[in-house]
Amino acid sequence: MATLRQAKATLRKEVKKRLAALTTEDKQQQSQIVLNKVLASGWFKDSHRVSLFLSMPDEIDTLPLLRAALNAGKQCFIPYYKGSDMSMVPLASMADYENLPVTKWNIKQPAEDDIRPDAINTGGLDVIFMPGLAFTKQGARLGRGKGYYDGYLTKCHNAGILPRTVALIFREQLVDFVPIGETDVLVQDVLCATEDDLKS
Repeated sequence: MATLRQAKATLRKEVKKRLAALTTEDKQQQSQIVLNKVLASGWFKDSHRVSLFLSMPDEIDTLPLLRAALNAGKQCFIPYYKGSDMSMVPLASMADYENLPVTKWNIKQPAEDDIRPDAINTGGLDVIFMPGLAFTKQGARLGRGKGYYDGYLTKCHNAGILPRTVALIFREQLVDFVPIGETDVLVQDVLCATEDDLKS
């Protein structure tokens, strides 16, 4: 177990270093390519209820995707973190997003007294867009170490909800091997810019 923890810590450090070397232009270009891939996919067009992570500076920019999903009339859900638990709560509009307070982790989420129901209890989710630090093409995922998404996917499965899981990542986050344990859940789709995408 200690060895698995060490292997994950080493990989986290390595990928963070790669991400730190990306320029703003790199990030914008790759984010646009990934957004186009999502919008062109049949599964996104067919989805009604989608959950998006609100991106941090070292992640694919998900704000244009949130805007596109809301404009397409989809029901959007965002993570709400409380202690060691995460739920997915509804976001009504871009104005709703703009008005969300910022937490001490510098991410937006509803205030504690702004009670919103978890998507699991209101009809489930069709797609969950997954954040993370490192991924393999086969869907092995290295998160940031808190286990929030693995825990949430377990709750979904226990409730009989099987959303499509899609990772949105920079090329620099794609690795050959991710050390995973018993509680780590594989991701179905890993979307990133290819070398050909970046040339065109």
